[in-house]
Amino acid sequence: MPPSAPAPDRFTHFVAIDWSGAKGMRHRGIAVAECGAGDAAPTLVTAPGGIWSRTAALDWLLARANTPMLVGFDFSFSAPFVARGAHLPGETDTADARALWHYVDTHSDDADLGAASFLEARRGRHFYLGAADGAKRDFLHWRVCETGEDQSTKPSTVYDAIGAAQVAKASFAGMRLLHRLRGKLAIWPFDALPARGATVVEIYTAIAARAAGLRKGVSKLRTTEALDNALAALGTRPHLPLARYDDHATDAILAAAWLRRTVDRGDLWHPARMTEAIAQSEGWTFGVR
Repeated sequence: MPPSAPAPDRFTHFVAIDWSGAKGMRHRGIAVAECGAGDAAPTLVTAPGGIWSRTAALDWLLARANTPMLVGFDFSFSAPFVARGAHLPGETDTADARALWHYVDTHSDDADLGAASFLEARRGRHFYLGAADGAKRDFLHWRVCETGEDQSTKPSTVYDAIGAAQVAKASFAGMRLLHRLRGKLAIWPFDALPARGATVVEIYTAIAARAAGLRKGVSKLRTTEALDNALAALGTRPHLPLARYDDHATDAILAAAWLRRTVDRGDLWHPARMTEAIAQSEGWTFGVR
């Protein structure tokens, strides 16, 4: 019997949030895109004050907790656990991701749910922030969902906090947000999919780009035509013109359309390699089988 998917009308709103771990109170790296059922293109949600803060994104979600909304966040929901039996070996005894979220939040006092100081205080021990920390290869550890069946890995890990491709700062800031969402919105796969209300999942925007036919290395959409072509590949009508075609906005728009397109795929809700122990200790990226 094929794995089950949510009921066809379980979700009527689809949201993708391109996230940021940058220092400060407002972040141009955050973009929120939303669409309903059907084939209309996602639109950008206007931020309070014009520029999103992480706290404003949290408040926006909490206000919509009862909406049948599937929300994808583009950051890692946990650090690896399975490979080494600890999230931060020698420091934490957290056995599940929820405990890690609490640990990160209680050991971070950065503005606007930031976590840069959390990483900086542990550089060279858990996180790579530059050559002074030693050999970068010593910090390369991945979650199960970040390794393919051929054991190949994505180029970035939450322990690598330097360079344009790093996801560490955004991910640990995101864990502070997840700690505040816990118990208020379902967070997959740590929580079972509820019968109603909003559900949050981890996404990787490159998966949406591949699904739209974009090749690795050329997946950024910076023109009207490029975005419309990618949306069309996902069965979505052309978008309303944007004031600025930056990667954050177009990634969020495409990812929201992809969530709507893939929500009824049971194999994505029940990945063959995701055991309950893996789901609870380090989570999973929606879209990875």
